[in-house]
Amino acid sequence: MRKIVVFLSLTILVSSCDNEVKPITFKTEEITPKSESEINILLSKANENTDIGKAINSSVEEVIVESILLEVKDEENLKEALSSFEKEYQEFIQDFPEGSAPWKLNAESEVIYQSPEIITISLNIYIDKGGAHGNDSIRFLNFNPENGNLYNQNEIIKNKTGFKELAETYFNNSVKSEANDNAITEDFFFGEPFQLPKNIGFSNDGLILLYNVYEIASHAQGYTEFAIPFDVAQPYLKVN
Repeated sequence: MRKIVVFLSLTILVSSCDNEVKPITFKTEEITPKSESEINILLSKANENTDIGKAINSSVEEVIVESILLEVKDEENLKEALSSFEKEYQEFIQDFPEGSAPWKLNAESEVIYQSPEIITISLNIYIDKGGAHGNDSIRFLNFNPENGNLYNQNEIIKNKTGFKELAETYFNNSVKSEANDNAITEDFFFGEPFQLPKNIGFSNDGLILLYNVYEIASHAQGYTEFAIPFDVAQPYLKVN
């Protein structure tokens, strides 16, 4: 009887190990298509042997495609979007042969946080079509490791009113330390009260809140970014 009990225990242990969700692995992939414009794509890609990995990669590429194209056709992939960018540039230099410097398109993704509950990927996209300055943006993409779906803010944050009050305190401390003690919140939000950014992501330093250029203040202000330590943010988080 004792041997049977030991055998059953070992069977249960092996079964639980087999069912344990393995962390998603990532590898770096560089895409540099032959072109007259300057195109460089450097991505942290999830293992595509799983549906979860494919879903994560698809979402990242979808954001890049939407940033490149004004109108996205159904199921237009990254390769096609890069081709469209190059074609648009070729048409431009035909019309303006003595125009500006080559157009630039850079996109880079990086896994900045990974736990059993959430994966945060930082995606930086820079597009320059010869204007006064290029368009630079950062996106935090928060994924559910169990299915590869993107979280929205309501799935990450609970008691959003309380969290907003907490974030405003850290925002004020951040801008005053970087600017001066007379900095006023409304000056950053064009006379409006404090608003949470669209970009909230996880990092080893805590919860990162980031406003892209033009979202608040002027272009000269650049990015506005601050962190809330995990021990402070924890009561407001649904995942960590």
